Amino acid sequence: MTLLTVVRHGQTDWNLDRRIQGSTDIPLNDTGRADARRAAAVLAGSGYDAVYASPLMRARETAQIIADELALPEPVLTRGMREREFGEGEGLLVDEYLQRWGDWTATVPGAETLDQVRDRALNSLERIARAARRRSAPRAESIVVVSHGGVLRALLLHASGGTLPREGDVLRNGSVHRFVAERGSLRLLESVAA
Repeated sequence: MTLLTVVRHGQTDWNLDRRIQGSTDIPLNDTGRADARRAAAVLAGSGYDAVYASPLMRARETAQIIADELALPEPVLTRGMREREFGEGEGLLVDEYLQRWGDWTATVPGAETLDQVRDRALNSLERIARAARRRSAPRAESIVVVSHGGVLRALLLHASGGTLPREGDVLRNGSVHRFVAERGSLRLLESVAA
């Protein structure tokens, strides 16, 4: 068993504008850096072993702030936790995207489906959990993984059997989501707004 705490990166200017970032590499703004410090405060005292992050700048910087605040080693980058590719939707305002395609599950030219995002994120988390088990058997390791809203949405839908997030739920920047990974399964323990 591996405890995985998945954190959504801090705010960017595109988040503030409600613009879809996808794979566009946008940095954190000052509020985003504060989001990362708040997430680290939520995580403090729980005893983590490592930090992993999407290679996109906003997740890397969030992970670095968390690692520094918790006195953990440098974050390890994992491509499987990068944000959903939004294809033609990338760069649009959320309202424009929803007007054009209706909802987040729509087929958008050049975009990944939520199922594709879920599958690559689950594969990445399984590799992280396997590495943790090899390092620390028989004790369970606790890992922080910094990722993105689209990835978290896909993981929550999977782990909750489609009941979370509910329609209209916002996955806030810096929010913390705790899962247990056991061979072949991912179970949600809790979601905490930072």
